[in-house]
Amino acid sequence: MKISLEQFAKRREQLMDKMLPGSIAIIPAAQMKQRNSDVEYPFRQDSHFYYLTGFNEPDAVLLLIPGRAAGESVMFCRGRDKLMEIWNGYRAGPEGVVADYNIAEAHTIDEIDMLLPALLDGISRIYYSIGRDEDLDQQVRHWLNLIRRNVRKGAVAPSELVMIDQLLNEMRLIKTDAEQAVMREAGEISAQGHIKAMQICKPGMMEYQLEAEILHSFAMQGCRQPAYSTIVGGGINACVLHYIENDQVLNDGDLVLIDAGCELDCYAGDITRTFPVNGCFNAEQKALYQLVLDTQKACIDLAKPGTLWDEVHEKSVQILTQGLIDLGLLKGSLEDEIDGGGYRDFYMHRVGHWLGMDVHDVGDYKVDDQWRLLQPGMVMTVEPGIYVAADNEKVEPRWRGIGMRIEDDVLITEQGCEILTASVPKEIDEIEALMASA
Repeated sequence: MKISLEQFAKRREQLMDKMLPGSIAIIPAAQMKQRNSDVEYPFRQDSHFYYLTGFNEPDAVLLLIPGRAAGESVMFCRGRDKLMEIWNGYRAGPEGVVADYNIAEAHTIDEIDMLLPALLDGISRIYYSIGRDEDLDQQVRHWLNLIRRNVRKGAVAPSELVMIDQLLNEMRLIKTDAEQAVMREAGEISAQGHIKAMQICKPGMMEYQLEAEILHSFAMQGCRQPAYSTIVGGGINACVLHYIENDQVLNDGDLVLIDAGCELDCYAGDITRTFPVNGCFNAEQKALYQLVLDTQKACIDLAKPGTLWDEVHEKSVQILTQGLIDLGLLKGSLEDEIDGGGYRDFYMHRVGHWLGMDVHDVGDYKVDDQWRLLQPGMVMTVEPGIYVAADNEKVEPRWRGIGMRIEDDVLITEQGCEILTASVPKEIDEIEALMASA
């Protein structure tokens, strides 16, 4: 665990400070998911739940009850079970939750239906993410109905349901020093995986072989799971934005686009690099690549406090569009190609997204219908790209089938920004030199 227990407790206190009096928050953990037959997917904790607890077991529910004299934090979790622990590993149990996770009170998850209605009685509002867990949604309704049946006996049911996501999303958007340290490490581990891929790449390899080298590099640094499905797209496959089949041969003369990042203590790295399979860019690849690189650098220069979120994207559109005009892939004026959307044939996504515990992390991009200003502690990706479809007959054949993207993780600081993934080469001569020396 990279974040201290004191940090998790502080987050719970900060959340309760934002809750209105007479309220309770209900935050569920993730559950195990069936893959096939009797095999389950690898467990990954719910981000909101882990952010508040650091507890990495399934089938748990956290309650936060500001002002409760008997303890403001209550958790329901799996009970200790000697037989199940032989098969599936250690469980903390209620005793371990209290002793090891700074939770005031804990019970087994089997007791939740018996104890929850009493905890809700007299509470005026529930903070809860309805719609994320259908089974728990039904339980919440059941608990409310139990209280309503006893109103003639003096029971008082909550009368207001508030989505808790907005409060947690805003908290998670600004990373603390401890979170920044974890993301810095995740960025470096991710970077080393990309460097390894550049060093071993050669014509005739399979896309999945590069993927295997990257995942192996992550795992050797303690990150057994990637933050998202790894993309290794050679040749025209790089023009498919979310290509994950990774089952084709890497051909001499093609580029390969790799979008991959590790997950470290539930925090994501997210890097994209594009490089020549044979180690040398040809003239067309070099021209488009330099345009994307120049665009990314200009956008990163804008990533600083006080910049509007959309300014970074608009800058990417302006530079890429003008560059495509200069190279002859677009024929109109800059104004016409932007206003008419001609550039979208080559650049169809936005320049970045928030990054944190989720690879597309939480947090609004607009506030009161205005683009959000960047602030210290935010982490974003900057990832312009150009994708020339293989069947795009509006351009000369020499450009067709070239796809590329360059992506780094950028922390907004008081002074400007810090590139968390700067270890991976992205200059043309640096990439070619690294691949030549391997």
